[in-house]
Amino acid sequence: MEDFRRTYLRLCKEGGVDPQESVLAQLQETRGAAAGSRLDLRGHSLSVDTCAVLGRVLHKDTLFTELALSDCMLTEEGAKLLLNGLCANTTVKVLDLKGNNLRSTGAEALGKLLVRNKTLCRLVLEWNALGMWEEAFSVFCEGLATNACLTQLDLRNNQINHQGASELCLALKRNSTLQELDVRWNNIGLLGGRSFLEALQQNRTLTHLEMAGNNIPSDTLKALEQAMDHNSDRQSTVRESRSRTQVLSKEIQILKEEKGRQVWSCWEIDFSSMTTSIHVGQLQEALNERKSVVNSLTAKFQMTEAALAMSEQKNHNLGELLSRVKTEKDEQRERQSRERKKEQEDSALREGKLLREINSMSEINVQLKNKLEKMESRCKSQQDQIFELKQELTNSTAELKLRLAQAEERLEMEKKRSKQSLEDMNNLRQKEVDHVNRHLEESERALQDRILKLEGQRIQLEEELSRAKAACVTERAQAEEEQGKVRVQVRLEEQQRVSGLEEKLRGLRQSRDESQSHCSQQKQTIAELQARSGQQSIETDGLRRRIEELQQELSGKDQEKVAEVSRVRVELQEQMGHLQAERTAQGGLKEKIAALEREMKVLASNHREATLDKESEISSLFEKLRLREAEIQRMREDEAQRASFLQNAILTYVQGSPLHYSPKK
Repeated sequence: MEDFRRTYLRLCKEGGVDPQESVLAQLQETRGAAAGSRLDLRGHSLSVDTCAVLGRVLHKDTLFTELALSDCMLTEEGAKLLLNGLCANTTVKVLDLKGNNLRSTGAEALGKLLVRNKTLCRLVLEWNALGMWEEAFSVFCEGLATNACLTQLDLRNNQINHQGASELCLALKRNSTLQELDVRWNNIGLLGGRSFLEALQQNRTLTHLEMAGNNIPSDTLKALEQAMDHNSDRQSTVRESRSRTQVLSKEIQILKEEKGRQVWSCWEIDFSSMTTSIHVGQLQEALNERKSVVNSLTAKFQMTEAALAMSEQKNHNLGELLSRVKTEKDEQRERQSRERKKEQEDSALREGKLLREINSMSEINVQLKNKLEKMESRCKSQQDQIFELKQELTNSTAELKLRLAQAEERLEMEKKRSKQSLEDMNNLRQKEVDHVNRHLEESERALQDRILKLEGQRIQLEEELSRAKAACVTERAQAEEEQGKVRVQVRLEEQQRVSGLEEKLRGLRQSRDESQSHCSQQKQTIAELQARSGQQSIETDGLRRRIEELQQELSGKDQEKVAEVSRVRVELQEQMGHLQAERTAQGGLKEKIAALEREMKVLASNHREATLDKESEISSLFEKLRLREAEIQRMREDEAQRASFLQNAILTYVQGSPLHYSPKK
């Protein structure tokens, strides 16, 4: 620990970097706690320079086996420098990089680390963002595929989508050491789950897989659990077979050693039997040992036979289990076929019912269409009637307008004529009155002049009378008579003139009365025309009200038609919705049937793989037993041959021993 601290300080001094106090304090605490195999820097914010120095220190470090760097706020460059330093490390087996927000550069550096490092067994990458960049994550997956030492990998909360999951599954197909993988709380989805299921069909070492919180369907999760169970069973059988092979190899090695010792002992016994007779006892002991070895070999052979019997019993049990599984599978198939037939019959009944309902609805639809056609024809006829009425109304209104225009023109013309005649009559009367007034004025002036003249004459006559009163009494009488005659004549003339003027006035009055009567007649005709126009306007109002009533009836019928059509459409939509729901239900049933078929296929493949594994294991055991029997047979033959050699040697020795000792006797 002190060497690590001194190396850290030295490299900081060489690089011109200030040592980070938190790192030094943690190293001091680690040295005080005597936890020499773990470097715990969790929660310490490590700068880029500190990461570079730590990478250089860890490059050749042989002290720490576990490195905890969770929540250290590592930058991309700092993580790259630190991981590059760990590439050549040979002691670190556990690396914790939780909560450092590693992204593209960090993922590429981790991929290089997995390619070059040969001792890392556990890697924790929880709460990072490795799955956001597909190219960098593919580099990481490539490193995982080529790695041959990593057994545990934690990738929780790394934003891995289905494409990243497919890359990871391609790596798992090539990896042969990873046993535990945790990919919880990502976004793998259905496609990613299927990719994992395909990868587990080739990967035989992965025994623990956590995939919660990835939006994967339950059937896919169950299939993954079954694949994990198969892998765990396979690993347990592999471990058992390895342990058995180790035990058998040890026993074979022991037998080989014993055989070598026995051979050497036999050779020693043969050599000593030729030199001295003292070794006979030793040979007897060797024979006894050999017998004991043979007995032990027979016991071992019996044990192997018992093991073989047990394996045969296991094979028989497995065969029975396989037969039971097959029978259960057949029963399940029959049950599923019956259920499928029943479901098909039910679906056929439902389809027939739906077809009948569809036929009835089609008939109802045809009836409604007929009703709709009748209503449309009726509406068309009513529209034609309304159109004809509108045409008649337009024609009548046009005729009335023409008549009204003609009447107005006539009225205007009559008014103009009456005005003209009145003006002419007024002008004539005014002219006549002016003429009469002028004539009266002239006559009055003439009369006044005449009166003045007469008065002058009277004055003259009075003067003459005064001068000649007496002489002109008779003349006066005559003059008075003449004057009376003149006055009478003047009066008569005036009366005649006045009577003529009165006759003219009466004629003017008669013409005025005639013009007034003509005007009254014109007014009466105008009133009649106005009454006719009012009656025609009343008739037009009645026709308008009739048209409005017809339009209201037509709109009501249109509304009824629209309501009927909408009701029919709603009914058809409801029926289509029911049909769609039943179709979706049938689709769900079909999907369930397909899922059951897939599960049956998976179960069949799993059973087939299990039976193949068991058969291969049984065949290997049979092969081992055959080899063991051959070896035991060969050992028996060797022992028999050696026993015959020993017997011959002993016989020759026994037969030849008296000849040697006879001279001594």
